[in-house]
Amino acid sequence: MTESSVTSDELVTVGRITSVYGVRGWVKVHSYTEPMENILQYAQWWLHNPAASSATKGSAQWQPLEIDAGKHHGKGLIIHIKGVDDRDVAAQFCQRDIAVIGGEMPQLEEGEYYWHQLQGLQVVSVFDGRETPFGEVVRLMETGANDVMVVRGGSDGRERLIPYLPGEYITSVDLTRGVITVDWDPEF
Repeated sequence: MTESSVTSDELVTVGRITSVYGVRGWVKVHSYTEPMENILQYAQWWLHNPAASSATKGSAQWQPLEIDAGKHHGKGLIIHIKGVDDRDVAAQFCQRDIAVIGGEMPQLEEGEYYWHQLQGLQVVSVFDGRETPFGEVVRLMETGANDVMVVRGGSDGRERLIPYLPGEYITSVDLTRGVITVDWDPEF
């Protein structure tokens, strides 16, 4: 795939290059995949180009990135960027997001969703027979016990933290309509 044949809409951020590792061009990667090693399974990575202005559309914001090695190291991952064998050159790739083409991500079972599919959806509570708009899912976070949706906006402008527990608090997810229905007290 060439740089000009991918658009930002096709890409899903799956990690970030954080810092250099050693002197031979290796870098540390913070993976957003679960388990973290899954990021190494993607054949083509795209690296965010901070030099592209925010007004730039499509592939100009993303550059193809080839890696020739990657492995688990300590509590994280390290990768080697193809053709980069110098620490100073590798440093130019740090603090940049890594994306893959969303269509290359594994298909999920019915009722399962990737976080990027839930972000931006509107959340509506149906509690005690009342329907209350809560706003938009701005992000999700992992807490150990369960994932939590951070929902902001709605008629009261509040931010709410709602456990992502389908069948308990999450009553339905409709990607077509862009709505998540929850059973959550508006007073919380």
